[in-house]
Amino acid sequence: MIRIAIDAMGGDFGPEPIIEGVIAALDERSQDFKPILVGDKEELLSHIPEYYLNQVEFIESSDVILMSDSATNALKRKESSIYKAVELVRDKKADAVLSAGHSGATMAVATLRIGRLKNVSKPALATLMPNINEGKTLVLDVGAVVECKPQNLYEFGVMGKTYAQQILNIKFPKVGLLANGAEESKGNELTKASFKLLKDIDGFIGNIEGRDIFNGNVDVVVCDGFTGNILLKASEGVVSTIFDMMKKNIKKSIPAKFGALLMKKRVFKNLKKELDYAEYGGAPLLGVNGCAIVSHGSSNAKAIKNAIYQAISFSKSNVNKTIEENILNHK
Repeated sequence: MIRIAIDAMGGDFGPEPIIEGVIAALDERSQDFKPILVGDKEELLSHIPEYYLNQVEFIESSDVILMSDSATNALKRKESSIYKAVELVRDKKADAVLSAGHSGATMAVATLRIGRLKNVSKPALATLMPNINEGKTLVLDVGAVVECKPQNLYEFGVMGKTYAQQILNIKFPKVGLLANGAEESKGNELTKASFKLLKDIDGFIGNIEGRDIFNGNVDVVVCDGFTGNILLKASEGVVSTIFDMMKKNIKKSIPAKFGALLMKKRVFKNLKKELDYAEYGGAPLLGVNGCAIVSHGSSNAKAIKNAIYQAISFSKSNVNKTIEENILNHK
């Protein structure tokens, strides 16, 4: 059974949606995992029905790293819920750690306390984005490493390809390097140097443009964390803006209102599901010697439940072993 350490105090809305997500996951897959809830035990108990008490474990913590706190101090706050949750993985008392708290703190503590995989110089935060083929495109890095070297991007490519094969069940994933043009000559100094290394990866298709992420031309997109984080935030903003614009224009037209009513149950419902981050649960921090899932700060119960499922799938796979075997050290 997979043991998952859960930072039950992190997140924008406190422990309630996190506990709800854990309970929802237990209702469906209690035979697959054991949740270890880290936080203020007294507060956590107030959210858990008595029926579930024998299905969870508790680890007491007296500190919570807030979203407004600095990630650089996370390693000093050893009584925080995220630090103690990560320590459970480090000490082999848990197979995975999950947090919807301070993402910077989670990545810093996970990287330095759990440690990196052999041959991995920097970890990468990977996220899924929808594409027109009703599939998902894996993008990494989206915020773990702002300043990258070519070797880092090469490693991201190997890690992304491995994750796509073993978790997303894509047999022959296409790997692309995000640049400002498809030609090999395009890009900046970093992408041009990275291109040469990424050629060693079977399935590397060369440079891709931003639109290729969403049109299904590629399965894994490699970029530095600065670019990837901007891409992620911009995409979230575009989705939100499009839905708001649709709502405003529908309200202006009676025929549009009627059409929207007919489409609501099928088209809009399916579209919302495709774009909802809660369907993905969280972003795996690839390259650490274990499993760390970083969830959105505003995660609801559904997102937490799916993040737990993601942690189960990752922990049962050979992702980390395969990454270690496949990464070459380019001097």
